[in-house]
Amino acid sequence: MSGGDGTRGVRAGRRTVTVHRPDKVLFPGGAHAKEYTKGDLVDYHRAVAPFMLPHLRGRPLMLERHPDGLDGPRFMQKNTPEHYPEWIRRVELAKEGGTVCHTVCDDTATLLYLVDQASIALHRWLSRADSADHPDRLVFDLDPAGDDFEAVREAARLLGELLDELELPSALMTTGSRGLHAIVPLNGRHDFDEVRAFAHDVAETLAGAHPDRLTTAARKKDRGGRLYLDVQRNAYAQTAVAPFTVRPRPGAPVATPITWDQLDDPELHARGWTIADAVEQARTNPWSGLLSRGRALGPARRRLNALRG
Repeated sequence: MSGGDGTRGVRAGRRTVTVHRPDKVLFPGGAHAKEYTKGDLVDYHRAVAPFMLPHLRGRPLMLERHPDGLDGPRFMQKNTPEHYPEWIRRVELAKEGGTVCHTVCDDTATLLYLVDQASIALHRWLSRADSADHPDRLVFDLDPAGDDFEAVREAARLLGELLDELELPSALMTTGSRGLHAIVPLNGRHDFDEVRAFAHDVAETLAGAHPDRLTTAARKKDRGGRLYLDVQRNAYAQTAVAPFTVRPRPGAPVATPITWDQLDDPELHARGWTIADAVEQARTNPWSGLLSRGRALGPARRRLNALRG
């Protein structure tokens, strides 16, 4: 429903969200990229909401906003502005020297409102607001030195084999940028220090077995062209891109959950899906309930210690 004042009303459950300037171009077109407007972004999020919201509900967010599109300035927003509607959930959490009032996206109306605010990418905590110190997700970010996706594919296979040895379930997601995330569901009983230490030791074990291909060196100058096994997101107040979120890159690529079998698809790439086709992938339910089976790390830690000798 379009208004004569350059707005559009979009129904979302019991609410109607006003979208301002839906024809505004956020993703300019180019030689190899399609143009997308704010209205296109709204339509995508409305369609993907049933698949995306389970990964957002209850989690504090950091919003990556581009009010003037990809060609304009970028804002990383943690604090919820005062002008946000009262029906949008907020949660106040501790930070060094104070607190932050994070936005929480629990429903489609909130999701569409955030899109209207030109929040292109949603970055979520790995813990929920009601248990902020205890993550229920562990994330390995497979970050290649360049745009070499074969190195990412190879690293994912090696990591998947190690996680299988540790008897930990895992799920893969393209980042919409250059690499993949491997996500392990946790039972939420470990604090961030325990989880990060475990993730670090897994990454060190893998890099130690393949020192020519993999590294845990945080500084780029120390990586020597090797793929970086990044576990730094596994810490309090750190975030990771949410499944099905859009990345601010030409063509509007989407961070997209995939199955482990899809890793063998020669066409697979970190930017393999965009807002034009990510909903079709979502409907295949690639993770199929996997993340509801959160694990304790105790047994996996003992297996890892045995492997490390």
